[in-house]
Amino acid sequence: MKTRSNYWQLLPYIQPQWQTIVKGFIGILGYVLATLALLTLVRQFATVFGGGDLKAIALQLGIIAAVFLARGFFQSVQDMYMAKAALRVAFHLRKQVYSHLQKLNLSYFETAKAGDLSYRLTEDIDRVGEVVHKLFHDFIPCVLQLVAIPIYMISLNWQLTLATVIVAPLMGILIGWFGEKLRQFSLKSQNRVSDLSAILTEVFSGIRLIQAFAAEKYEISRFSREAERTLKAKYSVERLKAIQIPIIGFLEVLSVLTLLFVGAWQIANDNLTVADFLSYLTAGGLLIDPIAHVTNNYNEFKQGEASVDRVFELLAIQPTVVEKPDAVVLPTVTGKVEYSSVSFAYKTGEPVLKDISLLAQPGEAIALVGASGAGKTTFVNLLPRFYDPNIGQILIDGVDIRDVTLDSLRRQIGIVPQETIMFSGTIAQNIAFGQDLFDIEDVEKAAKIANADQFITQLPDGYHTWVGERGVNLSGGQRQRIAIARAVLLNPRILILDEATSALDSESEALVQEALERLMEGRTVFIIAHRLSTVRRCDRILVLERGQIVESGTHEELLTLGRRYARFYAQQFSQT
Repeated sequence: MKTRSNYWQLLPYIQPQWQTIVKGFIGILGYVLATLALLTLVRQFATVFGGGDLKAIALQLGIIAAVFLARGFFQSVQDMYMAKAALRVAFHLRKQVYSHLQKLNLSYFETAKAGDLSYRLTEDIDRVGEVVHKLFHDFIPCVLQLVAIPIYMISLNWQLTLATVIVAPLMGILIGWFGEKLRQFSLKSQNRVSDLSAILTEVFSGIRLIQAFAAEKYEISRFSREAERTLKAKYSVERLKAIQIPIIGFLEVLSVLTLLFVGAWQIANDNLTVADFLSYLTAGGLLIDPIAHVTNNYNEFKQGEASVDRVFELLAIQPTVVEKPDAVVLPTVTGKVEYSSVSFAYKTGEPVLKDISLLAQPGEAIALVGASGAGKTTFVNLLPRFYDPNIGQILIDGVDIRDVTLDSLRRQIGIVPQETIMFSGTIAQNIAFGQDLFDIEDVEKAAKIANADQFITQLPDGYHTWVGERGVNLSGGQRQRIAIARAVLLNPRILILDEATSALDSESEALVQEALERLMEGRTVFIIAHRLSTVRRCDRILVLERGQIVESGTHEELLTLGRRYARFYAQQFSQT
């Protein structure tokens, strides 16, 4: 979704920093006034210098040095406060974007590129912060100088000033044209860098698979192609800058040459004194730096505009699953779950679940079986409101889950996934995931129930052992038992087990299965399983096919029916 491309969108983040910005503006005004004072002092010095009075010359030089010192002081004030304001703007913007992303639904993250999101949260927001910093610290002071110094120059000699600025309209047109082209090229360049970052994220996450398939050369080739596209996009930006600099530079020199010619003409006609001309030249010299800075800043603002677009593009994305304004906190539930005529489709016209109705009593264990794509995972994903049904409703203890807060709903539903995600931190922090403060004794009790305490205590630092990125220094069975410990510590009334033992060896599976049985006691449980041996003791087994419940009953009842479940079972155990 394309947002309006301008910096006005940053105002809500800039306004809270007004006190800091005012302090910076005091520094800016002091700096500009000191600059104007220098011009007057140069004029006076030129007059004194011709008289040969060393005492007067020394006094003038001392005053000039003092004004330079004051000018430097005011510059440090503006630098310090404007930098602080810009950094705070970037901080609050980054925090806002990150918080907003946390509210988006699974459907967004299933298509978004992790590398691209990381780039927007880091590089793009840093660039926005740099632009804000340059705006306050550099651009505004330069603009004030470009207003104040020409006024002084006009007061000395309007003909000289007219000659100086005669090429200004052409420079303005060229700067504007180059700036717009830079914005377009920069947007393309930053999108290319995001794509490259996305590839790196994929590769480093899947390095084991890449090596297993001997796909290193393929990945190097893919990376090289994307890196070359990035190179070309970046080169387009730098080439445009390289063309712009000499053109604008020539126009600046042309202005200076015109100034010298008109100045000589005015002196020859006694319309201008040498002292005034020296002061005027000093003023012209002091204009060169602000002009160069304004030109460069304008280019950077246009490049930064692409980053503003990309950042606010994220903020413009709205979640499809939202809390009602009057949502209430879901009290502790018994675990009664009801699906009432529920239908759902990810894409219009392609239903994944069709008219599902189910009543699960508190403490009941229900297994979901069926071929891949039958709708099992979608069925359980609707319960914590990762998605909302298109038709029908889901109730817990008779309360529509759309009427309660997401936090209170999800804290009563525990999930043990097929592949456990580990986060940077200690073993204890991973078990107590989502809790800033926790009791280590509670963590240890949860780990014991999950059959994880034994292997944890054998680690170098026990529960305080630092987990490597994504938990790669732990086995699959160990990670799965930590996931179970998480669920135990959460103590939910409703539990979702998503093929929790499908990827484990027999020894690990036995430990995990034993832990799962402890975890399931007294809870309403929904189990997705391909291994039918894990669901035999469930109170009810639902067979899903093309989004519909086609069979329902106990293990023995479904075997007696001799239909789909019986065929699944026979296929899995035909060799035993």
